Amino acid sequence: MGLTSPDDAAVWRLSDDKAIVITTDFFTPVVDTPYEYGAIAAANSLSDVYAMGGQPFLALNIAALPDQLPTEVSSEIMRGGAEKAREAGVVVAGGHTVKDKEPKFGLVVIGFVDPRNMLSKGGLKVGDVLVLTKPLGAGVTTTALKQERAEEAHVQEAIEWMSRLNKMAGQLATEFNLRGGTDITGFGFLGHGMEMAEASGVLLSIEYEKLPFLSGARGYAEKGIFPGGAFDNKKHFEEHVIFNETLGEPAQMLLFDPQTSGGLLLGVPKEKLTELQARAKELEQPVWVIGEVRVGKGIEVS
Repeated sequence: MGLTSPDDAAVWRLSDDKAIVITTDFFTPVVDTPYEYGAIAAANSLSDVYAMGGQPFLALNIAALPDQLPTEVSSEIMRGGAEKAREAGVVVAGGHTVKDKEPKFGLVVIGFVDPRNMLSKGGLKVGDVLVLTKPLGAGVTTTALKQERAEEAHVQEAIEWMSRLNKMAGQLATEFNLRGGTDITGFGFLGHGMEMAEASGVLLSIEYEKLPFLSGARGYAEKGIFPGGAFDNKKHFEEHVIFNETLGEPAQMLLFDPQTSGGLLLGVPKEKLTELQARAKELEQPVWVIGEVRVGKGIEVS
């Protein structure tokens, strides 16, 4: 897998049962605290390997740091990333830094996957149940933080979810031999959902009331607090989405909201759903059933 598919990482087959997965991601700070920023950036970078059904094992830091940034700040960013990588069982084996006016941090991540048991955006089948593993609303919450309009409790909730690894969600997908999956990041829920719908040649039917949101997300949306990327996503993807007429603009915009280190969106065959939900409970991995895969094209939100 590479440039010809919209998937989350490049995959190179080494043998019949082993392939190497490689990805990279980095971005500017989404929170004010350097340690949490580093942890979130690392979790986000690692997510692309989990989104392919793989297991990461090696990483390299990528950092662009201002000259005037205090050493203790850059150290905390690196420590946050290193400790999150260690939680994932990943070795950070060096990396590269350059000077820049605004901090940027992330990882190159390498993992392994069994190419016979791999997730992809084109793996959905008609009849699959759609499951989401993290709540939405990180974009509006972090934008409210930047505008100094966010409640502290809402910020902490967002940090906890963004810092959470998709390791257990990826394990669920592997254990149950799922084929269709992706992680929800910069293109928002509908953008990444649309990539899956197109790649799989199906229609995603979403029940809005079943979607999970961070506590403050709807309130910030009602106040019009959205990152610029939400409007870019709407412009690019809205022609493929049919909304129920009862859903107002704030509710619709929340589904275009770009996420940082979001959850996995997985297609689960109906006959596996009950057992998967029980296993998710054992792993303390939240899962929300938010819709199903049908014959057709695009996305319907009811």
